[in-house]
Amino acid sequence: MGAAGSWAPRRLGLPAPSRPAWLAGAALGLAAAALGTVAWRRARSRRRGRLRQVGTVAQLWIYPVKSCKGVRVSAAECTALGLRCGHLRDRFWLVIKEDGHMVTARQEPRLVLVSITCEGECLMLKAPGMDQLVLPSKLPPSNKVHDCRLFGMDIKGRDCGDEAAQWFTSFLKTEAFRLVQFEKHMKGRPPDGTVFLAQVAYPDCSPIMILSEASLADLNTRLEKKVKMDQFRPNIVVTGCDAFEEDTWDELLIGNVEMKKVLSCPRCILTTVDPDTGIIDRKEPLETLKSYRLCDPSEKQIYKSSPLFGIYYSVEKIGSLQVGDPVYRMVP
Repeated sequence: MGAAGSWAPRRLGLPAPSRPAWLAGAALGLAAAALGTVAWRRARSRRRGRLRQVGTVAQLWIYPVKSCKGVRVSAAECTALGLRCGHLRDRFWLVIKEDGHMVTARQEPRLVLVSITCEGECLMLKAPGMDQLVLPSKLPPSNKVHDCRLFGMDIKGRDCGDEAAQWFTSFLKTEAFRLVQFEKHMKGRPPDGTVFLAQVAYPDCSPIMILSEASLADLNTRLEKKVKMDQFRPNIVVTGCDAFEEDTWDELLIGNVEMKKVLSCPRCILTTVDPDTGIIDRKEPLETLKSYRLCDPSEKQIYKSSPLFGIYYSVEKIGSLQVGDPVYRMVP
């Protein structure tokens, strides 16, 4: 996955592409999927009558600030732009450089140490060695709107103010940063018929990412140092299925939410950031994943050399879901 600018990848010993290779290649593999969307929706009602339970929702996660800690919830609304619980919206806040380029834990690994809670109308941000930052969920309309740059695409974000900017700048201690918020009336990164088949705010690719407990358990049998689920940042964690069974789930019904598979999740250097220490390893678990989770050769133009772990979904019917809900596959 891509880097926001060239300086940070060089500092980490990484290449500095302006847009991830897999994103460019995915255009070839997903254009056909976009053409079939209309036909899929027409047939959806017929398929809904044929459901097979494949698992159960074990965990739900919302990541309000991109690359910061997730918030575990017991229930959520599933909107077209991702999970929502009260004022918590998935990846509706983003750290940027002063020129508008996004900043993630790929460039600033210590972002994963920032935790978020919601109290009343405010988000409360905490980080080691920092006073708590109180952030209103609704910003003054007078705050500046920035043009932000994500993966070579532009998207708006309203500035969260100088206090938030100074807080992230003081914590990360590398250069000046600002925090922006996506607002629901803003235009998200639009579906383009190629890579982005669903409108999103600041997520990498799609509104929802699903991973199973069994897949993580399988990976941990191969690692000397075990990893936790939050290292992979899924929105929905499924239990009660076999390892990597989620690879075969094209269409899902969870609660009253219907989802359609967009893409397997190609993993990057972000997976090597320890969520407890904020230290980037640059090797594991990525190298182990590459040893057994590379794509089929027929899909190499999409995923290149990135290992696959988890599945991205678009939201075809909005609704609500909760921990304990059965996960149904829509059987063709």
